[in-house]
Amino acid sequence: MNEQLTIKRISTNEAELLSDLAIRAYKDHYLHLWNDDGSWYIQKSFSINQLQIEIEDTNNEFYFAIIDQKPVGFIKIRPNNSLSDHDGDGFEIERIYLTKDATGKRIGNKLMIFAIEIAKNSEKDYVWLKAMDSSHDAIRFYQNLGFVQCGTSRLDFELLKDEIRGMVTMKLDL
Repeated sequence: MNEQLTIKRISTNEAELLSDLAIRAYKDHYLHLWNDDGSWYIQKSFSINQLQIEIEDTNNEFYFAIIDQKPVGFIKIRPNNSLSDHDGDGFEIERIYLTKDATGKRIGNKLMIFAIEIAKNSEKDYVWLKAMDSSHDAIRFYQNLGFVQCGTSRLDFELLKDEIRGMVTMKLDL
């Protein structure tokens, strides 16, 4: 990757830019999971209003991945969110999305390392995340960073296809 990656914290006044990016990235990768092509989930999760609420919530932090002054992905972290069934002080990576053009360029890896460093500097005991159990490439990516599976769950979104509702919880001890 010849381009320079910049990681920048997202502010409330950038909710519209985040919404556009999130919708584009989600459509690039996840529409096949839904019986309605993802319309319901996109509106619920990535509307400007919803993202403004989430950005303003002090329990959340959002960061853009920027190449050539253009956002190509983002990560959402919850630095003070522990797993209910695990001891210690946890740090959640709730979302990481890249546009199709940014995929395969190690941008996701750099965003993950960035988040893990924040957790280490905050003296957290572990970092955790959830991934769809059908997302084998994502699970392998997280495993390569040292994450191990520590739980399972199922999504209950009505319009989600039945065969892909399974989730794995993965954890990296720091």
